[in-house]
Amino acid sequence: MNLNELLMSVGGEAAAGQLGSRFGLDESQTKAALEQLIPPLGNGLQRNISSDGGVDSLLNALSVGNHGQYLDNPELINGEETTATGNSILGHLLGSKEASREVAANASAQTGIGADILKQMLPLVATMVMGSLSKRTDQSGYLARPGSPAQPEGFLSMLTPLLDSNRDGSAAGDGLGMIGRYLRNR
Repeated sequence: MNLNELLMSVGGEAAAGQLGSRFGLDESQTKAALEQLIPPLGNGLQRNISSDGGVDSLLNALSVGNHGQYLDNPELINGEETTATGNSILGHLLGSKEASREVAANASAQTGIGADILKQMLPLVATMVMGSLSKRTDQSGYLARPGSPAQPEGFLSMLTPLLDSNRDGSAAGDGLGMIGRYLRNR
């Protein structure tokens, strides 16, 4: 399972439909946009969690961010607050506005959808990705509950197949590297 599949498996269809409607895209265009925008976010996520404290930071963001709301209430995709939250997420995952522009330009070249539309979509897609991760980690019990610690090792095991940075279908090496870096930094 990759991040696109995860998004759809945890209720992202309605949010994707809302996203497409907002930008005047049909279902196939929306799917194509998501297929191009989500992998760079996954790469950014992998870079982020590979850094010192990255796993703990992500677990914290997922436990306090209420990101699942973007999938539970797809109409939130139209809100200015969602765009602001998404831009904050993009700052963490991609690092700069220039990187976001590059992602949009690359996605535009692959889909034929205007780069300006994709730039506007990107922060909303980022909230949807965080929402899907939040829902999955919550369902799996990896987030900290009052009086109990988060389970970062299990969380990393769940993330491994989602973040195949080499796109070679062999996420095991990527995941083992993330787990190794996490344990060394503990």
